[in-house]
Amino acid sequence: MIQVTKPFLPPREEYERLLDGIWQRNILTNNGPLVVELEQKLKAHLEVPHMLYVSNGTIALQLAIKALGLKGEIITTPFSYVATTSSIVWEGCTPVFVDIDPDTLNINPALIEPAITTNTSAILATHVYGNPCDIEAIEGIAKKHNLKVIYDAAHCFGTRYKGSSVFAYGDISTTSFHATKLFHTIEGGAVFSRDEKLMARLDFMRNFGHNGPEDFAEVGINGKNSEFHAAMGLANLNHITSVLDKRKQQWLRYDDLLKPAKAQALTVNRYATFNYAYYPLVLNNEQATLQVVSKLNANKIFPRRYFYPALNRVRLYATGVLTVTESVSSRVICLPLFHSLTNAEIDKISEIILTTV
Repeated sequence: MIQVTKPFLPPREEYERLLDGIWQRNILTNNGPLVVELEQKLKAHLEVPHMLYVSNGTIALQLAIKALGLKGEIITTPFSYVATTSSIVWEGCTPVFVDIDPDTLNINPALIEPAITTNTSAILATHVYGNPCDIEAIEGIAKKHNLKVIYDAAHCFGTRYKGSSVFAYGDISTTSFHATKLFHTIEGGAVFSRDEKLMARLDFMRNFGHNGPEDFAEVGINGKNSEFHAAMGLANLNHITSVLDKRKQQWLRYDDLLKPAKAQALTVNRYATFNYAYYPLVLNNEQATLQVVSKLNANKIFPRRYFYPALNRVRLYATGVLTVTESVSSRVICLPLFHSLTNAEIDKISEIILTTV
C-alpha cells in the first residue's frame, strides 16, 4: 500500500540519545533545554531573526490573529487546509474569500483590493504547496489600506523567496511541523516576525501570559511544546538536507514522466527556491480526476484530493461561488511523495495515470 505521505523518521538511536537526556534532567515541558536548542538551531538554519516553537500550526495561526489584535473581516484564500479559515472564525473574525490564480493556485492579488471594506483588518494568505504567493503585490495592498498580513506557510519549510526564507515575510508568518511535513516534530509549529515587541508578546501568549511565576503580562493559552517533540525536531534537522534533496529528485521524476498527461502541473513562483513539498496534478475535469483516483486506489495507491472541497463550499463557512477555486478543487490530486518512496513506485503511479487519462 502506498499512502499519499509517510513521515520521515531519523535513526532510532539518534532520537533515543536525546531521550536519555530528558530522563536525566526530568524536564519534560515548559520551554526546556531541547525546546530552546531547537529554536536556536532553526533560527540559524532558516536565517531568521526571531522564531517561537509552538504546539502546532493551528495554534500558530490563532496566536498570530490574537497578537495582532485583529477584528472584523480577514481576506483569505478558499484553497487551503481548513485550519486557515477555522482559525479566523475561532478568533471571532469573519473570513472573506477571494478567488485564486489558476496557475500558482495561490490567492489572486488582483481580487484582494475589491474585497476590502471598512471592516477589513488583515490579509491571511497561504503559500499553497510551499509555493510563495505574490508577496510584493499583497504587501503593497496591505500598506495602502493599513492592513496586517499573515502568511500561512505551513507547507514551506525549506522554501526561500528572493534569497530569504519565506518565513521572513509578513507581519507574522506561521508554519506547521506536523508529521506529514518535510520537517516535522511529530506535532508542532512556529511563529515568525521581524518585530521584536510582537514576538515578546507572542512569547507571553504561548505560555498562559506568564511574566514570571506570579505576574501575567498578557492573556495567554498553553501553546508550548514538549521536550519529546523538540527531540524529534533536533534529530530530524540533522537529515533535512538529504530529505529536501530526495524530495526534489522525486518531484522532478514525476514532472518528467507526467509531461504527456492531459493535466496541469503547478506553476512555481519564479523568485522562489522551491521545497518540492507536494506534487499536485490538476486534471482536465472532475470525472477524469475520479477515474484516476479510483484506478490508483484499485492498485492500493492512495493520493489525496488536496484541497477538496474548496473552503467556500464547506457547510460551516459557505459563501458565494468562486469559479477558479471550485474548478481546481474538483480536479486536483496530490500524488504520493515521501522520503522512502522508490523510483519504481513513482514510475508505476505515473504509468497508471498516463493509461487512465
